[in-house]
Amino acid sequence: MGRTILRNIDQNGERYLLLVFYTLVVAVIGVEVIRRFVLSFSSIWGEEIARFAFIYLTWIGASAGVKNRSHIRIDVIYTWVPDRHHVWLYVLADAATMCFAVVALYYSLIPIITSINFDNVTAGLRINRSFFLFAVPLGFSMTMARVVQNLVRDIKDHKVGRPVFRGKKLFQ
Repeated sequence: MGRTILRNIDQNGERYLLLVFYTLVVAVIGVEVIRRFVLSFSSIWGEEIARFAFIYLTWIGASAGVKNRSHIRIDVIYTWVPDRHHVWLYVLADAATMCFAVVALYYSLIPIITSINFDNVTAGLRINRSFFLFAVPLGFSMTMARVVQNLVRDIKDHKVGRPVFRGKKLFQ
């Protein structure tokens, strides 16, 4: 049972989180539009929740993009290189992504530590800002995990002679 849960999280974790945050953004903005134009009243907390949910949505979406290889890339290079060597282009790209993610993860922790040390709170919700700033290192951590999975999959595929996973198409 534990393996089934972990497999489900691995396959659909980002999708579930994206659904939750997207629904939250749409619901809060919808309520705020009704409150503003029907009741002539709006709240500062609604705007904050929508903004911070959108930030989480963005960083979790980055991880999903790495997992599915649906992020922007230059595919013309793959037409110049024989298929059997595509794996090395992906390994190079994943290594560069990993380096960037490690550096970005490190620097994204600094504002969180500062926010905790100085008890920096949001204007409307009065919640410590570090809770919302955590979206960035969470996204980079998830991205790093997906890069490692991609590397392992690509090397295994290459060893057994399968073509490298090129990613999902936009409308697939």
